[in-house]
Amino acid sequence: MVKEVMGVQEMARLGGGLRGFGLGKGLRGLVFVNGKFCKDPMLAKAEDFFYSGLNIPRNTSNPVGSTVTPVNVAQIPGLNTLGISLVRIDYAPDGGLNLPHTHPRATEILVILEGTLYVGFVTSNPENRLFTKVLYPGDVFVFPVGLIHFQFNVGKTNAVAFAGLSSQNPGVITIAIAVFGSNPAINPDVLAKAFQLDINVVKNLQSKFWWANN
Repeated sequence: MVKEVMGVQEMARLGGGLRGFGLGKGLRGLVFVNGKFCKDPMLAKAEDFFYSGLNIPRNTSNPVGSTVTPVNVAQIPGLNTLGISLVRIDYAPDGGLNLPHTHPRATEILVILEGTLYVGFVTSNPENRLFTKVLYPGDVFVFPVGLIHFQFNVGKTNAVAFAGLSSQNPGVITIAIAVFGSNPAINPDVLAKAFQLDINVVKNLQSKFWWANN
């Protein structure tokens, strides 16, 4: 039993789908996958596989000028174990930013529908190579799993993009929020040395309200 459960959880962690949905054959009781219960398939209904409203533009009047609308297992329970999810991203004109962030459990493939986006990702140490591209409607760009990436609206109009992610629960770590907005706060001495900043600059950054756009 324990080995079977661990196998289910490991497959989900790696982003791979499992056959079917709900409890796997031979498993007894309730099983968590990426923090969500598997549902008994016999209790499933159409609403477990449905979400409405992704066509509606989101409000981007916030400090970062963007809003992410997720459609993952939290919104569609039927996605559990299927290894896929979706987001809509709206960007304000002239600088709407989806802040540098990572998805610890998913690769992302993004397609732009409206506007002009400057996008990019940075590879891991020691190379830390930056890959960037300016995208126009119809263009597609891939952000590999776990790497820091961003999108920035360089156009004069609103921008809209959709992205698929290779996990039903991809997770998101926004770098600025994680580092300077953690709860409780990271010791300022640590960040001052890590970023080679005056400690008062670090304290000022930690005192700010860090806006999460999702």
